[in-house]
Amino acid sequence: MDDAFDALALVADLCPEQLLAVQDAAEKQLQEAALARQNEDGLLDLLEARERTLAARQIFDAALYVELSDRGAYRKGGFVSPFALYSGGLRLGEGEAHRRARLATALGRFTAMTGERLEPSLTATEAAVADGEIGRENVLVIAEVMEKVPAAATTDDRTKAEAMLAEAAKTLGPNGVGVVGNRILAWLDPDGELSDDTDRRRQRSFSLQGQDRQLMSKIRARLTPVARARLEVTLAQWAAPGMNNPDDPESPRGAADQPGLDPAVLAAAAERDDRSLTQRQHDALQALMEWERAQTGVAPNGSLSSELVITVAETDLARQAGVALTATGTRLPVGDLVQLAGSVVPWLEVFAGAGSQVLYFGRGRRLASRAQRLALFGRDRGCTTVGCSVPFARTQAHHMPDWTDGGRTDIDHLGAACGKHNRWNGKKPGQWESTVLTDGPDAGRIGWRPVGRPGPWLVNPFFHPEKLADHHPMAGLNTRMAEVSDTDPPIPPAVVRPHPDESHRSGVERLLEQYLAA
Repeated sequence: MDDAFDALALVADLCPEQLLAVQDAAEKQLQEAALARQNEDGLLDLLEARERTLAARQIFDAALYVELSDRGAYRKGGFVSPFALYSGGLRLGEGEAHRRARLATALGRFTAMTGERLEPSLTATEAAVADGEIGRENVLVIAEVMEKVPAAATTDDRTKAEAMLAEAAKTLGPNGVGVVGNRILAWLDPDGELSDDTDRRRQRSFSLQGQDRQLMSKIRARLTPVARARLEVTLAQWAAPGMNNPDDPESPRGAADQPGLDPAVLAAAAERDDRSLTQRQHDALQALMEWERAQTGVAPNGSLSSELVITVAETDLARQAGVALTATGTRLPVGDLVQLAGSVVPWLEVFAGAGSQVLYFGRGRRLASRAQRLALFGRDRGCTTVGCSVPFARTQAHHMPDWTDGGRTDIDHLGAACGKHNRWNGKKPGQWESTVLTDGPDAGRIGWRPVGRPGPWLVNPFFHPEKLADHHPMAGLNTRMAEVSDTDPPIPPAVVRPHPDESHRSGVERLLEQYLAA
């Protein structure tokens, strides 16, 4: 104990930078510590002490987040928010950046509009964390439970609930704290009388998860009672046995209660239908989306956000292998693309020469044309800002230089940027500048860097992972990545636009057949 007090006295007057330097030096010494000399009891004591230290450091991390947020220090680094600094600047990713923000919200002491420091939103939890008794995962669970406390609950009940959770977290892991939280929520509102439309609206969500290695996707959702009731009614008709079966060419399409549907045809299709309920519901949703697109028709001029737009390398199309990319960011096996093109009305973009549509407008117009948007999709695939994963359908045509600075609406002065990052561009400290690179391995792509900060132009590798092989000293060994690379063409790619009628659909099929036969 005396040694601990002596160590505290040594660092008592040090500034934060010096304390971090001491901490870094201590971590390096710990890496070289002779743990083998410790007995079993000593190892257990070290483990407990280590975990207390890791838990307590969250208080400083939250305070640092608060200062960065309250004082806008993130702008000096060229970022528009603390989240952007943590996720992109520190390369922590969106998930960890969200967790840091939630921890700061729970444990941090933010500044009120009147200037005084506010108490942490989870006061009992913050005190336990400061003592090293609660780890970060338990803090996140407590915060999640408290978000579910009904808005109509009294302040005293909320305070008691948070204190009970903090006490439980001193002895239980995250799963146990979650169980206790559910019981506390049931205790607060045993009859469901406090929950109202405000709580339901707050918790509603629908999230399409990322694609896995098989290119399959999960959906996570919390539906309001009204949304669930409507979905159940729809699925009852569109997912009825025998309806919308992609493996049965004689299966009726649409809803089972549509006028004119022969009951005998449906009964026969249902007899042949060996799909599970979950498979039928999947096929029903797909059929609904195809029906909706057929009803909506063509999007307004220049917009690609509501159309199926696909780009694919000609070599992959010819061998029916590899992966195509949609403007909304979905990776699509080329084999599925061949099937899809015969049943829907997509834009299909193939790197096979120049089209005839004008891609240079100078100062004649500000907004990019549809042909320019398609060409940008073929080159950029999504937002060009470093680390951004926003797909192309949600981007804007970004001028370089800006339109207000005399920028031209020409294809070689445009790049894809989401709305947030399009607004990043500027000339002041805290903003970013961008340009079309003219040399080096990234020639033709969009480079970004903070205004006034030296360093190379940065490109976004998110939508071009195959190009990372070009920067690797042993890139020649990566034959697969080189084989599927769709190098930026020196001229805009050809754009094939089928019209939504059966004759032009067959034209798309003929186009594909020509490529497959080549």
